[in-house]
Amino acid sequence: MTDYREILRMQSLGFNNSQIAESLGVTRQTVITALQRAAVQGLDWHTAEDMSDREIAVKLLQSVVCKLAYKMPDFEYLHREMSKPGVTLQLLWFEYCDKCRDTGEIPYQLTQFKKYYRDFALKTKATMHINRKPGEIMEVDWAGQTAAIADTDTGANIEAYIFVAALPYSGYSYVEAFLAQDQEAWTAGHIDAYNFFGGVTRILVPDNLKTGVIKHGKTEIILNRAYQEMAEHYGTAVIPARIKTPRDKSTVEGTVGITSTWILAAIRNQRFFSLGDLKAEIRERLHVFNHKPFQRKDGSRASLFAEERMSLLPLPKTQYELSTWKIATVQFNYHIAVDEMYYSVPFEYIILTSV
Repeated sequence: MTDYREILRMQSLGFNNSQIAESLGVTRQTVITALQRAAVQGLDWHTAEDMSDREIAVKLLQSVVCKLAYKMPDFEYLHREMSKPGVTLQLLWFEYCDKCRDTGEIPYQLTQFKKYYRDFALKTKATMHINRKPGEIMEVDWAGQTAAIADTDTGANIEAYIFVAALPYSGYSYVEAFLAQDQEAWTAGHIDAYNFFGGVTRILVPDNLKTGVIKHGKTEIILNRAYQEMAEHYGTAVIPARIKTPRDKSTVEGTVGITSTWILAAIRNQRFFSLGDLKAEIRERLHVFNHKPFQRKDGSRASLFAEERMSLLPLPKTQYELSTWKIATVQFNYHIAVDEMYYSVPFEYIILTSV
């Protein structure tokens, strides 16, 4: 145990810190700390002379026992703010520090601040909106299950492919049937989804279909040119889901499964003779699906979307029109063939090959 009495006595005799430390066999820092605590308590050799060793030690240690009172953040407030676009924990920490300075309270450091918030989210299971901000993401995909339309001439079934778009924050969804999974149908599905939602999300998360993504490597993502043009027209950013990572678009994956049960399985015994009839039936069932009450919480997808809609970006003044890009070889007669039609081009584009 440190001999605090002797430290005070030797200091009163004029010994310096190094001499006291060497005499008592302790470190110089121990002596400095003890004398600093004594100064805080107004204790010196004259006031400590009649005190016992224990009393001196307790008096000195009292100056550090009192724990600093840090200001605990309002986690409910933080959680609500985290659901708003562009809000991050670091931004909220800066605001929290400013409030603490205004009130003279001590704020937690950023690392501790984040830890306490994550502990709160885990304990209360308040994770719904942590990474799902309103109006931020729209996830899109083709459903694995198809519908059928009866050919009025032969009676044979014609496959109809189901396009699904979902907003992760509210779960509000859009479903539409197409006769193909080509670029035109893929683009039309996006346009109709944006019109249905009445706005545009800041991020678009598709799967790695060739109609959307040409290449998705570790260091490079190359989008289909028409798909990129559509994204630019609507002012959204395309961030494809990582390959073999369904959690990157878990909402639409879940919506696809629910859609297959709620809509497609429900109409399996109905017979449709036109794409328009099939789309009308899907639209009616989609309305019921979006307004169906949640099982484990209050409200529905539609009620949450009513809040989310205000966070969507506005639709552009004009609707996007699909452009098709093709690579054609200029022949020696400076013409190119497109859909069995010939068009002339400047003769400088003729590709000369060695004979």
